[in-house]
Amino acid sequence: MLEVKHLHQHYGSSHTLRGISLSLKKGECMALLGRNGVGKTSLLKCLMGVLPVTEGTVTFEGRDINKLSPHDRARAGIAYVPQGREIFARLSVEENLLMGMASLPARKAGKIKDEVYQLFPVLKEMLHRRGGDLSGGQQQQLAIARALLAEPKLIILDEPTEGIQPSIIKDIGRVIRLLRERGDIGILLCEQYFDFARELADHFVVLSRGEVVAYGGQELMDGDDVKRHLAV
Repeated sequence: MLEVKHLHQHYGSSHTLRGISLSLKKGECMALLGRNGVGKTSLLKCLMGVLPVTEGTVTFEGRDINKLSPHDRARAGIAYVPQGREIFARLSVEENLLMGMASLPARKAGKIKDEVYQLFPVLKEMLHRRGGDLSGGQQQQLAIARALLAEPKLIILDEPTEGIQPSIIKDIGRVIRLLRERGDIGILLCEQYFDFARELADHFVVLSRGEVVAYGGQELMDGDDVKRHLAV
């Protein structure tokens, strides 16, 4: 579904990403791990077209998408839940959810699927509250729900557990697990919380100083080579 080959990115004179390669299949969850400042969010922004790629290719469903704009990537089936959530604070929960369907054909837009309320029951109770009045954890659930309403083939989650209370972390983990079990969506999970990622991911990529330093399956995640790149 997603294939990245030898991706490089420069920010001014800084070489932020150095030869990143990875691949993700439909129905899989891949965890992108690493300390703060190693290039995880920069990589995700390159995949969404928010940052330009200096060298290398990003292929989605066999199509080179390097030259596509972020909104065209969304139309192609890639959804992005950014770090910090970036919901519309002055809009209601319902209006935020409706915004998630902006990339869909007109015949599909305008009706919020019941599945969203099954995954995130709290949102149905708060439909008419402003997004800015929700707690951080509720805003994170809203951001993920909004992304899912775009009917993505791939969802990219940037630090979904950051600053979130443990009970909502469990809810978010439950939703990711259900999506993975459904088998029709790829999940790229950028995460610092190692135990959370280990429980959910089929594969992992560890970044350090803009480079891939470890890449493998569940059986390798507890190895010393991975942990030394995550320890503070």
